Amino acid sequence: QVQLVESGGGLVQAGGSLRLSCAASGRTFGSFYMGWFRQAPGKEREFVAVISWRTSFPYYADSVKGRFTISRDNTKNTVYLQMNTLKPEDTAIYYCAARIGTMSRNNSDYDYWGQGTQVTVSS
Repeated sequence: QVQLVESGGGLVQAGGSLRLSCAASGRTFGSFYMGWFRQAPGKEREFVAVISWRTSFPYYADSVKGRFTISRDNTKNTVYLQMNTLKPEDTAIYYCAARIGTMSRNNSDYDYWGQGTQVTVSS
């Protein structure tokens, strides 16, 4: 069974940085796509970034492009989301997700989810 465990969230001032981690276990992930999503209070869950485990090819939402970087470490079975120049509107619970097949920005396409980690950006 695939397990995803996020960590690294916290409280940061606007303009600051955080790095989220997603530790994956239970499968070999070579054919997986690993995504980050976020959900702010009262809003729908939205796509942030996705990466191909095999090729490391990334794709970003326009709202985070140039500020966030997604990466993966095969030796640690871990996916990262480096978040720089954080803004108050980045405040949300951030979720790691996994799917097999093709790259997707739709949360309904993902089969496995972590429990989420809270990111709060103060102004």
